[in-house]
Amino acid sequence: MTIFANIGATGLYLLFAWLLSAAIGSWVTDRKGYGERLGLTLGLLLTAVGLAIAVLLPGRPGSAWKTEGPLPKRRRAPPPVGPPAAAAPSSTATPPPSEPPAE
Repeated sequence: MTIFANIGATGLYLLFAWLLSAAIGSWVTDRKGYGERLGLTLGLLLTAVGLAIAVLLPGRPGSAWKTEGPLPKRRRAPPPVGPPAAAAPSSTATPPPSEPPAE
């Protein structure tokens, strides 16, 4: 009886490299203005060589690769809109003012 599940750690690492090259190639070619399909195809068919080809492709004019650069800038969260938050009640509350003594 043949056991097919015994591929070992090397086979698992090669599977991860194959999938990552397809995903990264898809992202790179999309940023370069070629669409995701080209990078996905290169990554799935040629693995690391396809990823290298995707990286070496020139960016199209007006693409995110040309306007923003190879890596996108991190965006900060916008400041909160609306009235400022109410102050939290303090644990040392002052007693209410007492009435002045009557004369």
